[in-house]
Amino acid sequence: MTFEILVRENTRTLTVFLRSRLDDEAAVDDLFQETMLVAWKRLDDCDLSRPFGPWLRGIAYRLVLAHYRKQKRSPLPLSDEVLEIVDEHFEKIHTHPGDTWDEKIGALHKCLESLPEKHRTVVQERYLEDEPVKCVADRLSISLEACKKRLQRARAMLAKCLRLKGVLATGMKQA
Repeated sequence: MTFEILVRENTRTLTVFLRSRLDDEAAVDDLFQETMLVAWKRLDDCDLSRPFGPWLRGIAYRLVLAHYRKQKRSPLPLSDEVLEIVDEHFEKIHTHPGDTWDEKIGALHKCLESLPEKHRTVVQERYLEDEPVKCVADRLSISLEACKKRLQRARAMLAKCLRLKGVLATGMKQA
């Protein structure tokens, strides 16, 4: 679950990074997938208290170099200045508040604490205690539909709170 969230948040920047270094769309797709596989296998090596994007791009960068070595070609002839500007933009993206996993989790917990009790309870039981919705509804003595609606409203409130804290992108839809 953690990996899926981190990948979803970094898909665009990884794709832009690969496109800035490769001129073949098929190679971009292949190296994107390979980067994901390597990252999945090495997730235990990642310090989740630091931004995930630079770690992921580091893997991609090494794969790009290996790709060019296999092809006996030189990397794209972009000037060091252009590559530096691209990297600088990536760094600016990753210095926004809420970029590290701990910051995101901290913001989520604060937003969860700010929910009204009836909404906080269904979220905690469903997601933190991993209870099926039916069990949560039974425990709270409410109908299944009322429980689902409460969860939907709670997720919307959490999304709004996280957006206000700058942790959730404005264009992201709730799950």
